[in-house]
Amino acid sequence: MSILIEGISAPVFTAKNQRGETITLDQFKGKKVVLYFYPKDDTPGCTKEACNLRDNYNMLIEKGFEVVGVSPDNEASHQKFVEKYQLPFHLLADTDKSIMKAYGTWGEKNMYGKIVQGVLRTTYVIDENGVIIKVFKKVQTDAHSEQILKAIPL
Repeated sequence: MSILIEGISAPVFTAKNQRGETITLDQFKGKKVVLYFYPKDDTPGCTKEACNLRDNYNMLIEKGFEVVGVSPDNEASHQKFVEKYQLPFHLLADTDKSIMKAYGTWGEKNMYGKIVQGVLRTTYVIDENGVIIKVFKKVQTDAHSEQILKAIPL
């Protein structure tokens, strides 16, 4: 499946977060959602991205955004990652890759010259009505919050 485009309804999802709580897209109706897909907890690029979102979390919340991360890691891995870096947002365990497949973020990628299946680092911004309003295929891991805020007119 290919990456989804702006202007369409975001696929609904249900998954467990780092605390084992069930999280659905419908829970965020009325808020903008930064839904970011990343390869692996506690790796350099993923940590930079998560920490940038953490460092700017209050500003994102003030502007009406919720932040939700998704990776194929399990709940226990997410919990360690959250505790280590004091991440204030939900990290969803997509161990069966169903959310990633629905959003087109699981597929072939080139890793060190080798074609492998993996997470395609992508962020979707979803509006208050569940419509995708922005897709980031080239995520600036160390400045992702700024990238989002610059692209979304408020």
